[in-house]
Amino acid sequence: MTETYTVGDLVAEFLQQCGVTTAYGVISIHNIPMLDGIGRRNAIRFVPARGEAGGGHMADAHARVTGGLGVLFSSTGPGAANTPGALVEARFASTPMLHLTGQSATANLGKGQGAVHDVPDQLGMLASVSKSAYRIDAAQTAFATLCEAAAVAQTPPMGPVSIEIPIDVQRTEIERPEALDDLLLPIPAARAPSDSDLDRAAEALASAKRPLLWTGGGAREADGAIARLVEMGIPLVTSWQGRGVVPEDHPLTLGGLNGNGSPLIESFYESVDLLIVAGCRLRGHETRDMTMTLPARRIQIDVDAMANGRTYDCEQFICADAALTLNALANRLEGRLSVEPGYGAEFTKLKAEATEAYLSILEQYAAFPDALRQAMPRDAIFVRDITLNNSTWGNRIFPLYGPRDSVYPIGAAIGPGSAMGIGAAIAASDGRKTVTMCGDGGFNLGLAELPTAVQEGADITFLVMNDGGYGVIGHIQDALYGERHFFGDVRGVNLEVMATATGMPYFKVASVEDFGPIMAEAIAVAGPALVEVDMVAIGPFPRYFAPPPYTQAKD
Repeated sequence: MTETYTVGDLVAEFLQQCGVTTAYGVISIHNIPMLDGIGRRNAIRFVPARGEAGGGHMADAHARVTGGLGVLFSSTGPGAANTPGALVEARFASTPMLHLTGQSATANLGKGQGAVHDVPDQLGMLASVSKSAYRIDAAQTAFATLCEAAAVAQTPPMGPVSIEIPIDVQRTEIERPEALDDLLLPIPAARAPSDSDLDRAAEALASAKRPLLWTGGGAREADGAIARLVEMGIPLVTSWQGRGVVPEDHPLTLGGLNGNGSPLIESFYESVDLLIVAGCRLRGHETRDMTMTLPARRIQIDVDAMANGRTYDCEQFICADAALTLNALANRLEGRLSVEPGYGAEFTKLKAEATEAYLSILEQYAAFPDALRQAMPRDAIFVRDITLNNSTWGNRIFPLYGPRDSVYPIGAAIGPGSAMGIGAAIAASDGRKTVTMCGDGGFNLGLAELPTAVQEGADITFLVMNDGGYGVIGHIQDALYGERHFFGDVRGVNLEVMATATGMPYFKVASVEDFGPIMAEAIAVAGPALVEVDMVAIGPFPRYFAPPPYTQAKD
């Protein structure tokens, strides 16, 4: 008897042919045909998250670490409604991701008949938070729609794409598409810069005496070209998402210490005579909502035409792939640069002084970045949630050495960090360690996914910086709201009990001196472990939030 082949089987085989090795999500009545296809083929690892939001953040982090396509399966209706937070974050990060969900049977769609999980305009909801969203209305369009959706997700600027497939369509028998054998997605070739654009930019760089390169997440694949330009004597700073594109122990890179929070670096920018921005939005979160003064002359390279003038203006905008453009510029600049003598040494000195100045404001927490770096393997992945320790030293001065060694919530939400850490650890199951730093407030939001880490054997160390509430909210309330601390001191769980209940080793840090040794011990554990840092015992975190530079409205 010939085995049947359904649309659900097509989804499973299509993902395999796209190079997907791992998918995340929650099994449900409306996605069983697709997941049954994955299970029977046994070629893709499916990680059963405890909730769709967690599964989405895992898929996002997996894609960021591997550079491949992230995949999330969700339930329909209320389950699909749990995904928008993760889809929004993936869109912030330009993560290539497919979100596959079910839908009521086509005969019941849009009729308000109260079918299981039926909600009005699920597709509209998903379209509002995805780069694009599709419904496969009929089995014969399934293959074409899958190809289109996967291509859109992976076409720069990349992003999450949602696909809903009614349950009866998933079960429909079809002929296996022969095109699966040599699958070629309709992804446009990388956009190359014009010769005239390259000539103009190269001429500007060749005549600059104090040039500076600023790259972002859109230039992570340009690491080779960026390294060439740095070795020619052009110093580098990066966005927080674009970190590690050149190892940050290189003397000519500031990494994430890009000026926001460093008066020394802002002052240095006044002496720079040309700034090259590549694959970076110069976004408000890193430039104090575009109030930070950057070098006056700027050239911007971005594959997204809408990036031109969106935050800062520039004298030349090159709409092209960052890697192609920077490689071509490096070729044109061989032997032509005339960087001012002593500029590199001045930049290296600036790095040391700015780092030291930044450490001085961290008070008793100044020892933490170096202690953690010493405890972590050089190739470890550092995942962070939005927490005081990350917004200060984690994003800015903790050294990172690879372009895909860093994952954090670009959208600045608290809570995704623990699930992101699990996805990153599974993506790095080739022997690399993952360390995930969260605050207690954010960690509370991800507690449901701790059993996922244990079940999957994720090689992850959870580092929870516990100050007993939402620390940064308290700072804002102190600065702007008369020190009235309403509703920010949320009670968390007993983390030792939680770790024991989920079956992972637990460690506690109650002094600065113990932090490094205990982290080294926890990181040495094979599989998941949890470290709690008692910030109440160590002392309050120094003030991070200051009033914004504008006048408050008065009654």
